[in-house]
Amino acid sequence: MLIHRLGITDVRNLRQVQLGELAPINIFYGVNGSGKSSILESVHFLSLAKSFRSHKLNPIINHQADRCIVFGEVFSNDSVIPIGVQRSKKEGGLIKVSGKTLRSVSELAEFIPLQTINSDTFRLLEGSPSVRRQFLDWGVFHVEHRFHDVWKDTQRSLKQRNTLLRHGKIDPQQLAVWNSELVKNGVKLDSFRQHYFEQLIPIFEKTLNSLLQLEGLTVKYFRGWDKEKSLEVLLQENFLKEQEQGRTLSGPHRADIRIRYKGLNASEMLSRGQQKLVVCALRVAQGYLLGNVVGRKCVFLVDDLPAELDQEHRQALCHLLEEMDCQVFLTCVDHHDLDGCWSNNTKTKLFHVEHGQVRAA
Repeated sequence: MLIHRLGITDVRNLRQVQLGELAPINIFYGVNGSGKSSILESVHFLSLAKSFRSHKLNPIINHQADRCIVFGEVFSNDSVIPIGVQRSKKEGGLIKVSGKTLRSVSELAEFIPLQTINSDTFRLLEGSPSVRRQFLDWGVFHVEHRFHDVWKDTQRSLKQRNTLLRHGKIDPQQLAVWNSELVKNGVKLDSFRQHYFEQLIPIFEKTLNSLLQLEGLTVKYFRGWDKEKSLEVLLQENFLKEQEQGRTLSGPHRADIRIRYKGLNASEMLSRGQQKLVVCALRVAQGYLLGNVVGRKCVFLVDDLPAELDQEHRQALCHLLEEMDCQVFLTCVDHHDLDGCWSNNTKTKLFHVEHGQVRAA
């Protein structure tokens, strides 16, 4: 998987940017506010039709324009796949792959498996369980082709059950139907997650050891309900409490990855630099696992790589990215901060970004 060409039109301060013959390692440097992160945001938009900065899409459109467009040519299995994603302030979004209009973002996401390492990545430690579920489900989505349909069915079952719980009078037959659906789909979803997690953790531990010696760190999967009881039993036992609160209290929607250091939350115990290495190891481990299981390579977006990492740990992280033979887009203020981070035989390309203009250095 390699993005060979990238065209960006009106993404924030990037009015017209054309990047051709992109390398495995692409380094964008310049002062803060120059547009470096907007290039990474454009690649993210090409892969997922959304921004990593905001849940709202209109703010990524340049204030002088009505729409933004990102176009890319992706090399995959000796073929070139043209992908275009557009967002209009008035008309909404449009996604095209090889000239065909896609109806869902999940179809688009299959083409460019993407991992992002930026300031938001710390939320894997500090954020809510939903952030870690999203991290876990990204991996399962890309290695288990049945996952997405089961996930959608689970969400539908949960939504219908919660709607019933909020009603004053509940039809027992309807509740039984959605209980059954939630149990059936939830158990399948948990099985997919559990299997993926068991594959991921040994790779994560090996990856983290390459970056940092950290005795006492544990990473455990919680399925979202008591391991001693079945989901069916818990739905029955908690019915009155759930009816009072109007929501389902146990199930795969409560799943989490619990990251502890010496028995306490890792986010409260580790330094900022240690936290960054742990979350980087989690992201990199997913890239390794994707390659091992399905033979596909991730594209990595790394925003401000030198931040909170000394030279030794920068080199260690870059070595891991090199080992995966993946494509990397990364930013920094001073490109000399990355001197010595790449092997001589690794193809790198350097770009200077200034006032929304990008040129090969």
